[in-house]
Amino acid sequence: MSTSKSVDQIDITTTPFNLTISKPTDITSSNTDGYLSIDKKLNHEPIKLAQQLQYNAKQNLLLAAAPESAFDQFSNALKLVHVAIGETIYSPGININHVYFPVSCVVSLHYVTESGASAETASVGREGLVGVNVLMGADSTPSSATVLIAGYAYKLECQLLKRTFNQDIIFQQLLLRYVQVLFTQIAQTAVCNRHHTIEQQLSRWLLLSVDRLSCNELTITQEMVSGMLGVRRESITQAASQLQRDGLISYRRGHIAVLDHKGLQKHACECYAVVQNELKRLLPPNVQNTK
Repeated sequence: MSTSKSVDQIDITTTPFNLTISKPTDITSSNTDGYLSIDKKLNHEPIKLAQQLQYNAKQNLLLAAAPESAFDQFSNALKLVHVAIGETIYSPGININHVYFPVSCVVSLHYVTESGASAETASVGREGLVGVNVLMGADSTPSSATVLIAGYAYKLECQLLKRTFNQDIIFQQLLLRYVQVLFTQIAQTAVCNRHHTIEQQLSRWLLLSVDRLSCNELTITQEMVSGMLGVRRESITQAASQLQRDGLISYRRGHIAVLDHKGLQKHACECYAVVQNELKRLLPPNVQNTK
């Protein structure tokens, strides 16, 4: 069985896969304090061939770490899609028919209460997979998965992933270790939201978000951040202002940039380090999503 290449060894100027490229329709979104009200359905339409050459499935670090024997079983079925901020990947109680491997987007896993209030439990970027529920035998989830940072992801039918998961033990172990990392993130998010300050929560959230991107700037509003953390917008404004005064971030309407990654780590609580350490402990080096 051949060994997988690191993501730095992969030629991203070629795409030896059968790709279907898509883009979303225009959307608008609105938020109220502590609420995540964006809820747009995926609506993909074909776009230019030039966009196909910009991405490669192994830019997703989990796919890059997969054994070639497993990857070859479903590579031709991977479809590249563009997803916009606020698009709903999964809704509560609705059957999950596809999983998503992000390459340049970030997806928020969150729960919305009956009153409409919401809070994020975890997020997934190029290091992972959206739809791990199907690996555990579930066909739906009581929570939601919504695009937080627009970009691209590879879409795959659940049945194809489950077939390879059941047939290839090395691939199965890789995905199960990722599930453990995701569980750790969910647990630390619960602890963080209950016991740490808004500044610490915001620092953790910003670090985890930029680690999943190739740049240090997020295109996101403070209203959306407040919805992710389940707090009032005024609290996010106050915390972001302090972080900006400390020279750790800069922000303007719709954009937040991390200026000092190491400095922000010192400002964050231990929850960020716990998640990163679990990532390093359980997954191959090329999946360890750190700046």
